[in-house]
Parts: sequence; C-alpha cells; structure tokens
Amino acid sequence: MFKNKVLLFHLLTAVTVIIWGTTFVSTKVLLQHGLGPIEIMFYRFILAYVCLFLFSHKRIWANNWKDEGLLILSGLTGGTFYFIAENTALGITQASNVALLVCTTPIFTALLARWIYKEPLRKNMLFGSLIALIGVGLVVFSGSIILQINPLGDFLSIVAALMWAFYCLVLKPLGGRYSTAFITRKVFFYSIVSLIIYFCFDPLIVKMDILLHPTVCLNLLFLGVVASMLCFIIWNAAVKVLGPSQTANYIYVQPISTLVLSSIILSEVITTTSLVGALCIIGGVYLAEKH
Repeated sequence: MFKNKVLLFHLLTAVTVIIWGTTFVSTKVLLQHGLGPIEIMFYRFILAYVCLFLFSHKRIWANNWKDEGLLILSGLTGGTFYFIAENTALGITQASNVALLVCTTPIFTALLARWIYKEPLRKNMLFGSLIALIGVGLVVFSGSIILQINPLGDFLSIVAALMWAFYCLVLKPLGGRYSTAFITRKVFFYSIVSLIIYFCFDPLIVKMDILLHPTVCLNLLFLGVVASMLCFIIWNAAVKVLGPSQTANYIYVQPISTLVLSSIILSEVITTTSLVGALCIIGGVYLAEKH
C-alpha cells in the first residue's frame, strides 16, 4: 500500500510541475493585458484561499508559536517573495527563461538541506551543479545578447528558485504535525497579509475593465484554483511523503511545457543557445538529484 502511495505521489508531482510550467505563460498573458506582478499574485491567492477556506476552516492556529512562525515563513518564501520575484521577472524577460532558471531549485534545496538538516551531499551533486550552472549562464547570455532581454529578469528568476527551495525545507517539520490543507491555507493567508501591508504603502488600484475581460478571468481562475489551490495541496502532500529534495527534483520537468507553450502562444523565439542551456540545466539538475 505504501509503495503504491509513493508511486501515486510521484505521478501527481510530475503532473503538478507540468501544470506549473504553463503558469509562466498564463502570467505573461495577464501582464500583457495590463495587470501588474503584485496584482496577479494577490488575486491568485485570494481565489485560492477562499476555495480552501470553504472546506478547511476548523483549525485557525498552529499548536505553538514556533510552528506559527514556520507557517509565516512558508507564506513569505513560497508565496510572497517567490511570486514577486517570478512575476516581476516575467515582466522583463521571456517566460521560457524564467521557467528554465527556476529549474535550479533542486540544487538549492539539496545545498540548503545539507546546511539546515545536515543531509549528506551525494558525489554527483557537485558535477551536476556545475553542468546546471553552465546552463544558467547560457540562458542568461542568450537573453541579454541574442534576445536583448534585461539580465535582471534572469537574476530574479534565480532568487525565486532560492525562495522555493527555502519553502520546501520549511515544510519538512510541519508535515508530520498538520494536515496538508491547513498548511496550504496558512501559506496563502500569510502571503495575502504581507501583500495587504505592501498595499498600505503602494495602494492597489482595482481595474475592473481589465478584470472582467474574459481572457483575464479565465487565466486568473486557472492560476488561483488549479495552479495555486490544487497544485499547492498536491505539492505540500508530496513533500510530506517523498521528502523536500526528492520532490524538488521534479522541477526539471517544468521547462518542457513552458518552452512549448511560450513558443506557441507568446511567439517567443527559442534559440540554439537557449536550447543548449536548457539541456544543461535539466541534465545537470537531474544528475545532481539522482540517487
């Protein structure tokens, strides 16, 4: 039974990451329709939180302040900081670049797990990391020289990868003490709270003409209900069953769907250099995480 459960979560995690690969394109579409990076994240999390609260609302607080602090940290790293970095990057660089650079997440996860939880580094970790970093360099130079994209977007993509690695590791001690639905709801809650604080300094302007546009509505529903609520629940459950490093390894699947969709929907050019960089990142991350 346990083996079947593990196999099921391997499959669900792969599907989740493929769905997340399409969110880069969906977010890019919303940016092109006039919504800002912070606005997209706020509406996305509001939708996800409301949907979760409908069937998971009995427990309000964690068992102790330490755990509540970890939940706050998970909301900031996996929600606010990650999506601010990612969505801002999508506004100034290609969706395919962002998706590829976020693939460095498994490397950061393994290194941070070594530092925080004293997990041993495997022999192929350094070699795989080197190959992946070469790929990162190829993608960055491809964007700044060939495609004339601001390198800041590539840097922010790497920051997003680092934030997601922290998020996976913060989840580890919480998984055995709380339900997946509760943890996921609290992640969205603290992300929303942090954004409300942000809006106190930079007020949110509700653009109803944009929000009521069919394309915008459909993309927000997809991001909020499917990519956020459903996929976060699956991912958080997978971290509990498979562990943070093994779950993070599935990130390397993500660029496949992003590259294809960004080329079809956004007409983004896929250069030879970016393809070589993509192969290096995917191959390097896979090698680094291979048992």
